[in-house]
Amino acid sequence: MPNPLLSPSPLPFSLPPFALLRDEHYPEGFDRGMAEHLAEVEAIVTDPQPPTFDNTLAALERSGRTLSRVSLTFFGTSSSLATDAVQAIEEEYAPKLTAHGDAVRLDPRLYARIKAVHDDAEAMAALDPESRRLVERHLTEMTVAGAGLDDDAKTELRVLNGRLATLSTRFEKQLLADSNDLAVLVDDVADLDGLTAGEISAAAEAAREHGHDGKWLITLVLPTGHPHLASLTNRDLRRRVHEAQSARGNRDNAHDTKALVLEIVRLRAQRARLLGYPTHAGAALADSTARTPERVMELLGRLAPAAARNIETERALLEEEAGEPIEAHDWAFWAERVRTSRYAVDLAAMRPYFEAERVLRDGIFFAAEKLFGLTFHERDDLVGYHPDVRVFEVHDADGSPIGLYLLDLHTRDTKKGGAWMNSLVSQNTLLEQPHAVVVNNLNVPKPGGGQPTLLTYDETRTFFHEFGHALHGLLAHVTYPHFAGTRVFRDFVEYPSQVNEMWMLWPEVLSSYAVHHETGERLPDELVQRLVSAQAWGEGFGTGEYLAASLLDQAWHALDVEEAAAVGDVQAFEAAALEEVGLANTLVPPRYRSTYFAHTFSYSYDAQYYAYIWSEVLDADTVAWFRENGGLTRANGDRYRTYVVGIGGAADPLESYREFRGGDADITHLLQRRGLD
Repeated sequence: MPNPLLSPSPLPFSLPPFALLRDEHYPEGFDRGMAEHLAEVEAIVTDPQPPTFDNTLAALERSGRTLSRVSLTFFGTSSSLATDAVQAIEEEYAPKLTAHGDAVRLDPRLYARIKAVHDDAEAMAALDPESRRLVERHLTEMTVAGAGLDDDAKTELRVLNGRLATLSTRFEKQLLADSNDLAVLVDDVADLDGLTAGEISAAAEAAREHGHDGKWLITLVLPTGHPHLASLTNRDLRRRVHEAQSARGNRDNAHDTKALVLEIVRLRAQRARLLGYPTHAGAALADSTARTPERVMELLGRLAPAAARNIETERALLEEEAGEPIEAHDWAFWAERVRTSRYAVDLAAMRPYFEAERVLRDGIFFAAEKLFGLTFHERDDLVGYHPDVRVFEVHDADGSPIGLYLLDLHTRDTKKGGAWMNSLVSQNTLLEQPHAVVVNNLNVPKPGGGQPTLLTYDETRTFFHEFGHALHGLLAHVTYPHFAGTRVFRDFVEYPSQVNEMWMLWPEVLSSYAVHHETGERLPDELVQRLVSAQAWGEGFGTGEYLAASLLDQAWHALDVEEAAAVGDVQAFEAAALEEVGLANTLVPPRYRSTYFAHTFSYSYDAQYYAYIWSEVLDADTVAWFRENGGLTRANGDRYRTYVVGIGGAADPLESYREFRGGDADITHLLQRRGLD
């Protein structure tokens, strides 16, 4: 059978033909795609005509279509289907694809042509704004990547990039294996007291799938804090779950990641020096909205002391509630008890109102229709990459098609932890690809026996968050592939997703979806008001654990070559780094410890995990704008779409934000939201 990746998909919206795809198609697709791309780039750089926008930049944007199709399909699903075969392909091709990217980005002939176009002031002035930005972005990105280095330095850079690609893939693989191995097996269902029937059913199903019929298995999630810790009444089981979560990558076994962390940090520092930066943080932030590590540390340093103070205030309340000193595995449990006793809000008791299908259709889709006029229709005739994947066709307010939204809600052994969004097809007009295809992944345990999927409060918020990324991917309308969807600065990309969390508790949206799955009763208004009043509760912990991870990320990447080489103990370095910023609190561990910090050692958030709170400054300011201007209206949605989610990377994000808001974001709204004012 012909390889379906080697030609455009015949399916609606160019959805990848998953029913026909086999693992063996990917290596052939990558090899063919890289060869074609190199030939196309060679034609550009050997063109005897003087460099112009059309024969250089537009031609570059048209190149690599096969490689792009294969890459989007593979990497858009590899974290959701991390089988042994897929992981082997990823480990083999990560360094090959990095080397290929270097061959293009570091080509001095291509760099010279792009620079010539950029330096032609008259030609640049004649271009439209998006085309001018394309020239500027390609030149900047190639410069930061090392295109201006001499040949010897480029050779060294290629070696470093290839090794780093291999190490980051290995980190992710070993973390997944250790997470599966450390899942907590429970012999007695009485020990699961506090969990819902659906959660217990999911644990029984997980145990059965692993050959433990009649028992229950608690699978692990990516962050340090497991959601079950807020509900389990059995303190010893809470301890076991917390210790399993915290032990990943740190057991001196085949899955241990400490050596990977040290080598990655050292190689990144070496690469930064080669590129002319003192540290990896300096190199990583050179092309971001923050620009420098100093600006990042200014923000994080401003927030950390207030977060530490709030943690101590919260600890005192928790221990008063518990009647005894607490430990890290107790924090979430007693935090919920304080929320109940002081605010009369029991998040666990709210779960029957957060049935996944209602959240999706009457919450997430409902808000998108009210704000943007979007409609969603399930396509049972279209096949996803796994039986759990659902496919929805998305239409604009005028009925015109926008693309497809795929949802992969449930956890499984081959799915990596966390929640995320990927693009499978990117909209752009240059290549006559008018529609986008995006996918959301969550890790919600799948109940057995026909039980409903009831989401926790945090899972519901995460669902809204990830759908914000999906909207960004679906609504961006650009000319060039380089700017498609969420291809924006890392410290800007979280902003639209965080804004979308607002609608979770927006009264009109909440009243639409928050319905008891058995009685049909709506979530009582007085409970909603108490919930809103209690929103600031727990922000000391939430801000503290996040800042600890962000500052740990910065600490690793603030090391120069000599400093990185001198670090020999991951745990000792981590402890010292947290102590230095005042967040070495054993009760509030970092959201991610170094040995399972996939964002920074595998997911390309290296030196940029700060992006969430950096983006939240814009998010909180935007929420204030919506409240000031009437909230969930089409007029507001159209403005927000015009200046934020509809432009992709085709314009400077902060300039666009100023047009949207009428000025820079005010940090006061963030400080108030997190109780840090």
